[in-house]
Amino acid sequence: QVQLVESGGGLVQAGGSLRLSCAASGRAFSSYHMGWFRQAPGKEREFVAAINWSGSSTRYTDSVKGRFTISRDDAKNTVYLQMNSLKSEDTAVYYCTANKVPIATTGHGVDYWGQGTQVTVSS
Repeated sequence: QVQLVESGGGLVQAGGSLRLSCAASGRAFSSYHMGWFRQAPGKEREFVAAINWSGSSTRYTDSVKGRFTISRDDAKNTVYLQMNSLKSEDTAVYYCTANKVPIATTGHGVDYWGQGTQVTVSS
């Protein structure tokens, strides 16, 4: 069993930065693929970024490429999402995920989800 707790969300002006953290409890964090999804009001859940178990491979949705960076620190059982050049359309609840196999961009079949952290970007 893995529990995920996100932090770092908040209110920021457009063009600003935030770093989200996701602390994982449980065993074998380093064996999990980790990812971030987001959901804005009235919209469907959207894949944002993922990192594989070893940290050697990352994936991003097109709208955040060049602005967001996903990373992991296995010594701290934590995955991060550094978000730069934030835009109003990045406003959403951001969810951390953990999975034993590569994370599908649909989110289907993901083993574990966090409770989410709100990110609000004011224009």
